[in-house]
Order: sequence, then C-alpha cells, then structure tokens
Amino acid sequence: MANAPAVTNATPPLSLSHTNGNATPPAEMKHKTKFNYIPYLYAFPSLVVMTVIVLYPFLYNVVVSFSNMNLDHFQNWTITGFGNYINVFSDTQFLYFFFKTVLWTVCNIVFHVGIGVFLAIILNKNIKGKNIFRVLLILPWAVPQYITALTWRGMFNYEYGVINIILAKVGIAPVQWLSSEWGTFAACLVTNIWLGFPFMMVVALGGLQSIPDALYEAADIDGASWYDKLVNITIPLLKPVMIPAITLGVIWTFNNFNVIYLVSNGGQPSDKTHILVSWVYKVGLNYFRIGYAAAFSIVLFAILLAFGWNFIKKTKATQSIY
Repeated sequence: MANAPAVTNATPPLSLSHTNGNATPPAEMKHKTKFNYIPYLYAFPSLVVMTVIVLYPFLYNVVVSFSNMNLDHFQNWTITGFGNYINVFSDTQFLYFFFKTVLWTVCNIVFHVGIGVFLAIILNKNIKGKNIFRVLLILPWAVPQYITALTWRGMFNYEYGVINIILAKVGIAPVQWLSSEWGTFAACLVTNIWLGFPFMMVVALGGLQSIPDALYEAADIDGASWYDKLVNITIPLLKPVMIPAITLGVIWTFNNFNVIYLVSNGGQPSDKTHILVSWVYKVGLNYFRIGYAAAFSIVLFAILLAFGWNFIKKTKATQSIY
C-alpha cells in the first residue's frame, strides 16, 4: 500500500536573527507599519476652520467671563475672578428663566416626539397619497424660522389674527395672546411645536422603515395586539434612532432664540417671556454687561453638556439592540 504524500506548509517560516534569535518579519509586514499622514492632511483644513470659528471664540468667551468687560470697560477690561459666576447663580432672574426654559423645552419635546412618531407610524402604512402627505408635513420644517415666527405672531394678533377669528366663530371671546406673560408663552410654544415636529417625524419614519416586516409577521402569528407590537417591537427598535434625535431636539429647543424673540417681540410683556438664551442676549447686547453675559453663556453650555452626556449614558442609546 503506497504511502500518502507528506503535506508541507506552503508558508515559509520566519527567519531568525543570528544575533538575538528573534523572528524577522517579512518586508511587506514592515511596510504596513508606516505612518499614514493622508487622513490628517485631509482633515487639517476643517480643523483650522473649526479652530477659527469655534474653538477660539469659545476660549475667548471663557476668558471674558472672568473679566469686568462692560460698556465702561470695553477696551480696558481686566480679569476680576469668579464675580460674574457668583452674580449669575445669585440672580433670582436666572432661577426664574431657568424654570421657564425647562418648561419650554419639556413641553416642546413631548409634542415634537409625540406628534412626529404618530405621523410617522401613519405614513409608514400603505395609504393613498402618502408621498404628498409626506411633502406637506415637511413644509413647516423647510420654511425659514423667522418667516414662520412672524407669521404666527400675526395669527395671534388680538384684532386681526386668524386664531381669534376662529375662536369668535365658535362663540369664544377673543384672547389677548401677546399681552400677557403666559399667553405669549403659549403662542411661542405653539409656533415652535409647528416648527419642530417634522424633524422628529422624518427621523422616526426612517427608523420605522428599517424595522424588518418579519418581526411584525411573527408577532401576528403569535396573536400579538397592536399595543404589544408597539411596546415590544416598534419602541425598542426606534430607541437607537430617537434618543440621539431627542438629545439634539433638547439642545436646539433649549437654545431656540428666534421663536421666543420674534413671537414675543423681544421677551415682552415686561421681559417675562424670556428663556435663558434670549435673556443672556438682552443682558449682553442691550445692557452691555459683556462679562456677565459671557459667564451666563458658559453656565448654559455646562448645563447642556451635562444633560447630553448623562442622557445618552442613562438611555444607552449607543448600544446595539440586537
């Protein structure tokens, strides 16, 4: 019986150095360790731009926040320490506007996410004219904010606004929306809800379209109700998509200057309709308390950074669901 031919290893063994006995890697392995500078070269222009328009102004703002810069010391300002930060936290208006900002942000996000996800679930079904409805529902997001804000301000006008005209048609007395603190706040809230829900709708619709139909088919076979499918399939699979969108929505809404300032005409009546970002604008550029406003803005940055970090960490949005 003939012996089977011996099987040899086609890969030659690494040669050993005569001096220390270590394996000498082939030439091609040495080539792979060469530093590749091309990605850094491509990223360098954007890093320069980001440094000029983001990093330098931020660091300058940090320095100014420790100074006495104001209308009297605009050119000859000096570093004075933590006085501006102490003034920020001891100011009763900071706490009041912080409460207003949190209320503003929570109300907006609840309606943005609720309306957006509801409309996305509807548009994800096979309905006639789905593409037309999708375009129409995105329009509020496509129109520039200042146009929408001024349009809604006109709609809330006491005498000629369409809101009061509709209320009069159904027998309700006209409301002076823009003459009271909470009436103006409600007008701003409605305006921003109109502006914000399309973004959440688009994000949720993209997430829904990525969910495999086989999961719903298997749930139907098991006799699951629509509520069971919503809680056990739709919401868990939407979570990785919606949590980053909610985080962005919170930051954008918290810092939403345009709607508040334009609808309320600069925080009127009597500067009661401000949120933190519109108040710091008025303090810095109307009252010229530049150092105080700089410290105020750093506090806002710290609040949003702490929220974003903890929110994403607690919700585990970056983890896979499978």
